[in-house]
Amino acid sequence: MAFLGQVFVYSIHIVLLFGFCYSADPFANFELTLSYATASPFGVPQQIITVNGKLPGPILNVTTNYNVMVNVKNKLDEDLLITWSGVQMRRSSWQDGVLGTNCPIPPNWNWTYKFQVKDQIGSFFYYPSLNFQRAAGGFGSFIITNRNVVPLPFNTPHGDIVIIIGDWYTRNHTALKAALDAGKDLGIPDGVLINGKGPYRYNSTLVPAGIDYETINVDPGKTYRIRVHNVGVKTCLNFRIQNHNLLLAETEGYYTTQQNYTSLDIHVGQSYSFLVTMDQNASADYYIVASARFVNQSCWQRVTGVAIMHYSNSKVNATGPLPAPPNDVYDTSFALNQALSIRQNVSASGPRPNPQGSYHYGTINMTESYMLKIVPPLKIDGKRRATFNGISFINPDTPIRLADLHNVKGDYKLDFPKTPLNRPPRMDRSVLNATYKGFIEIVIQNNDTVVQSFHMDGYSFFVVGMAYGEWSNNSRYSYNRWDAISRSTVQVFPGAWTAVFVSLDNVGVWNLRVENLDRWYLGQQTYMRIINPEDVANKTELPVPSNALFCGALADLQKPQTEQPKKSSLATISRQSKMHFMLLALLEAVILALL
Repeated sequence: MAFLGQVFVYSIHIVLLFGFCYSADPFANFELTLSYATASPFGVPQQIITVNGKLPGPILNVTTNYNVMVNVKNKLDEDLLITWSGVQMRRSSWQDGVLGTNCPIPPNWNWTYKFQVKDQIGSFFYYPSLNFQRAAGGFGSFIITNRNVVPLPFNTPHGDIVIIIGDWYTRNHTALKAALDAGKDLGIPDGVLINGKGPYRYNSTLVPAGIDYETINVDPGKTYRIRVHNVGVKTCLNFRIQNHNLLLAETEGYYTTQQNYTSLDIHVGQSYSFLVTMDQNASADYYIVASARFVNQSCWQRVTGVAIMHYSNSKVNATGPLPAPPNDVYDTSFALNQALSIRQNVSASGPRPNPQGSYHYGTINMTESYMLKIVPPLKIDGKRRATFNGISFINPDTPIRLADLHNVKGDYKLDFPKTPLNRPPRMDRSVLNATYKGFIEIVIQNNDTVVQSFHMDGYSFFVVGMAYGEWSNNSRYSYNRWDAISRSTVQVFPGAWTAVFVSLDNVGVWNLRVENLDRWYLGQQTYMRIINPEDVANKTELPVPSNALFCGALADLQKPQTEQPKKSSLATISRQSKMHFMLLALLEAVILALL
């Protein structure tokens, strides 16, 4: 009996060990339901996509290293995938939410994303990646906060505010998609939304009466962390707050050197954190503005979002003209120099206690170099398409890693050229075959006529250089090899190049694309396949999820979906994990007392 008691206590210790590990990296559980609704942000009724009945969707707030479970319910009449811009999905491209990695969620189905936000902090967002759906909504903010053991590189703000901006069309997403399919351009957007709402009526000619606008409530003397995401279709927006400085603090998971801006260009797909102190006359309101950049201002004047920052004791509406955007019509260097001024705070701790600058990227030998060349859309086989290196990407029928594991032949090709080739453009399924643990350079040469946002899933990259003109080997002498900002989305100006360094330490298949929805939809993307041939125990890549969806050549493996997971919340999960640990500890104490 004593022996059995000892065995039982030993078993309790094992269970407690697992309970302790479980509580060390908690689980955050969320449920997102995407459905259609009718809204009139510019006074014109239109179909939008809401998340849990709202636009934007709920803010998902987790902490570094949390295990995240997001049950996505598709109440649309079309396929759906959610992608997580900037969230690296370490070892698990299975959760990335694009067609090269996931089969879509069919209408009236649900699917649960399961991933860990390993060694990340910062401001990110989620959105639907298929069928131009982001142009109709479906987006929301995803925030990863520091663990308590890692200090912020600034005083704790009095509050956290999320502002989601983006250009917007009154045509629904299916009409926009049909226009692109017909070979047409989308034209000028109908306006800019701020947190899903139209502009404050700052001008009675440009803004009709009765438009619902966003109000941000603040208290005088307090400092707020304001996180801004540009989730729009194709337009870079200049963000500014009347009479207030924007102290830049973080972008897409990395703390920046802290410097003040009166306004900042936020390109499609980018996210920033500002520290803003409420130090102005507290008896009045102030304009928050997001206006189109790099366009003909007289034609694009209506593409301006205006919200109100309301001091708690304000008694006067915001007045006067809107704060002016940068006046750089004849100075193309202003925007580029502003971009280059954003640098990494090398002494600050990021997700870990060690300084961000402890990774000396500038001293690492480059193993491979790639150039991605962008040109204006062109005709391929009678269709208007967009390209990287003359290849307009066609999504595979079967996600790439599923095709690998099930030996599906002909699903894709590992022949994407490292440099542009002198041959006619074509539509293809060409993928970059990259080397695990490589340290690579990617140069994006934009010979298109519009500014574009280059994005890489699964990684952050060091933005080491950008300039106007054609890139050459001599351009490397201008690279920033000490404190270049690390991020996942970077602008590439027309007639210019941007160069980034990437350390390929995340096994999987990762999407390289432009975030401009029109160019992305027309094929300006590819994938980078990174495999560790020595991984025999899933140490560098997690196995295929047990709930994986199957499609394409593997469609016969898909079973009908019959059950919906039970709804739970982060608070419930956290309470359950703590209660579980306490009960096991109490049970052990009781057993020991009885022996």
